[in-house]
Amino acid sequence: MDRVLVTGISGFLGGHVALQLLNSGYFVRGSVRNLSKATKVRDTLARAGSDVSRLEVVELDLLSDAGWDAAMKGVRYLQHTASPFSLETPKDPQDLIRPAVGGTERALNSALAADVERIVLTSSTAAITYGHPQNRRRFSSDDWTQLEGGQVPAYQQSKALAERRAWAIMDAAGRHGDLAVINPSGIFGPLLDEDPGTSAQLVSMLLGGRMPVLPRLGINPIDVRDVAEAHLRAMTASEAGGRRHPMAVNGYYLADAARILRQHYSSRRVPTALIPDWLVRLAAIAVPMMRPIVDELGEAKMVDTSAALSLLNRPFVTADDAILATAESLIANGIV
Repeated sequence: MDRVLVTGISGFLGGHVALQLLNSGYFVRGSVRNLSKATKVRDTLARAGSDVSRLEVVELDLLSDAGWDAAMKGVRYLQHTASPFSLETPKDPQDLIRPAVGGTERALNSALAADVERIVLTSSTAAITYGHPQNRRRFSSDDWTQLEGGQVPAYQQSKALAERRAWAIMDAAGRHGDLAVINPSGIFGPLLDEDPGTSAQLVSMLLGGRMPVLPRLGINPIDVRDVAEAHLRAMTASEAGGRRHPMAVNGYYLADAARILRQHYSSRRVPTALIPDWLVRLAAIAVPMMRPIVDELGEAKMVDTSAALSLLNRPFVTADDAILATAESLIANGIV
């Protein structure tokens, strides 16, 4: 069976991609930033039911050239899921942009040098829907986040710049059709370990009483199992090459997540009250952590997901089910 390199295997999505690859019979070479994480990665995937005899773990850093060429030896497919993400806005946007863009360059250039057959890149709807006029609410895979004007938050910049760099590298090599990009919105669903990742922190805040009111925020969640499966299918499906695949359950709000959590966890202090948009904007002036959500207030953004649905050949897991799976994992792991 073929060998696949999964960068960022210790991450939420990277772990699920590796899990599905191992369960499909592939040999997996997973990268971590520090080999001290190797035992935990193995234990986590074994606990989830994978045969980890087909798993090896290597050390790669998005900001270092060391090890990339060696990691590509014998690899047929690359799954580049590694990228920094934080709910908080860093003081220096380059803290997110440098590793995102530099890591993409290192991963793709090494893959091309090793003649890897297909590269699947994890991007985001953040590379599509930001920097547009506030009344723009519908988007397709042809749209790109507009970085002019300096109003786009650092994470969204990092995803847009990294994906643009990926396409530029592939085009320069004459291999546009050998790159497939998956563009998920906020990823929710079952955790593989006690690390809640980033999007799951929203559910943790709702369940843990740390969010007393609800901003009118569209989150359009997508289940991690769907995103991982899309990565696997994009690796071998001829029609996936040279395309972007936005993934989101459109029209779903933070208030919808609170609703389903209240129904299933009535003993917890899940908020019910909505806070006006103007008050969130005012608060964001003083609270930097709130600034990235200002652009998301109001009507939920809608993204054309037809390419991903065609790739999966089935509907997405429902947003309610993705949120509940997140909650169940958070509680089972003692996080909330």
